[in-house]
Amino acid sequence: METRETDVGKMETQLKEWGTKLDELVAKADAAGKEADTDYRKRIDNLKAKYQVAHSKLDELKAAGSEKWDTFGTGVESAWNELRDAFKELTN
Repeated sequence: METRETDVGKMETQLKEWGTKLDELVAKADAAGKEADTDYRKRIDNLKAKYQVAHSKLDELKAAGSEKWDTFGTGVESAWNELRDAFKELTN
């Protein structure tokens, strides 16, 4: 049980860090105004969507409790990987 709580805590911390980075990326795009590349803005919107999915999946996992960890854990892991990869793609 402790490792699940630890894992969720780590995920919450990482999600907050990604949320801060996402806010920074949005602010940069907004500051660039019309000069911001349309593709860049689309990628930020995609990142926002993936962030929301990961956040929702983590909330579902926390609400489900330990008996459903395996069921919801797979969905969280998938959403997590997609979000991580989208961040890597956008920031590289």
